[in-house]
Amino acid sequence: MRALLPTGDPRTLTEPGEVDAPAPRADEALIKVTDFSLNRADFLLLNSPSSTYRPGIDAAGVVEEAASDGSGPAAGSRVVLHLPGGGAGAEYVAAAADRLAAIPDGVDSATASTLPLAGLVARRMLALAGPLQGRRILATGVGGGVGQLLIQLAVAEGAKITAVAADGQPTAHMAALGAEIALDIETVGGEPFDLVLESVGGELGSRAAYALRPGGQYVWFGQASGDPISLDFFRLLQGGTSLTLRHFVYSDGDSDGSRDAEDMAALLALASRGELRVEIGQRGDFSSAGPMLKEMSAGRLRGKAVVSIG
Repeated sequence: MRALLPTGDPRTLTEPGEVDAPAPRADEALIKVTDFSLNRADFLLLNSPSSTYRPGIDAAGVVEEAASDGSGPAAGSRVVLHLPGGGAGAEYVAAAADRLAAIPDGVDSATASTLPLAGLVARRMLALAGPLQGRRILATGVGGGVGQLLIQLAVAEGAKITAVAADGQPTAHMAALGAEIALDIETVGGEPFDLVLESVGGELGSRAAYALRPGGQYVWFGQASGDPISLDFFRLLQGGTSLTLRHFVYSDGDSDGSRDAEDMAALLALASRGELRVEIGQRGDFSSAGPMLKEMSAGRLRGKAVVSIG
């Protein structure tokens, strides 16, 4: 079968190739993939000369063969799947029931394929932060797939969210979803923030901490710049800012993925009711995956990237 394979060359990252079709275990369904989305994690795991990683963490398709133990969706069901270890960029994949969720009517497969990783990160991070009604949130690095879902979920829960964007970065889509836009963190006005959601690192991530109110929360969920944050104890002390810092990983407390199906079903239900929208910035075929990953890594991709398999 056809699958997307690593090249070991950072200039191209991926290429289509042939691999053996999966042999499902008794608790796994065989899925014929129609669409899979690309995530920044795919780029990071491919961007090494020695990479053996096969891209594709999130995909949508149709159950070709139901699990032989009777678990999971029946043959013919449209499903979305989440494979944290990759490999969903292929004509067929095998996945257990707790990694699958049925796609409701009214949600197309391309849109469904964009929801798992980005949606799980956004949903679980906001749940960790607690009740959001009336709270002020400062968020960095939220112009992509995670960000568009995070903004919508936060606004729906009554939060006021300010997104810090880099100069030249597209911002209209974030504003349309309900975020206030700041091009310089030092110019952000109003009261201090209750919550910082930080995924850039470096100087921006470090400065964001000083925008918190005393006792505020700082949730650290990425480091897109590659540079670590740096906090000054005495500057925080002089500003009267105590804070709680949480290093966030979306699989915390769910290493076996047992919550994935439930959380994906909740995200799909919101999408089916029109309460959660996903912007797909680029679509393509197997040969388009490498260039789309490069656009994503450079911050030029607005929304999600989806590969459709004909």
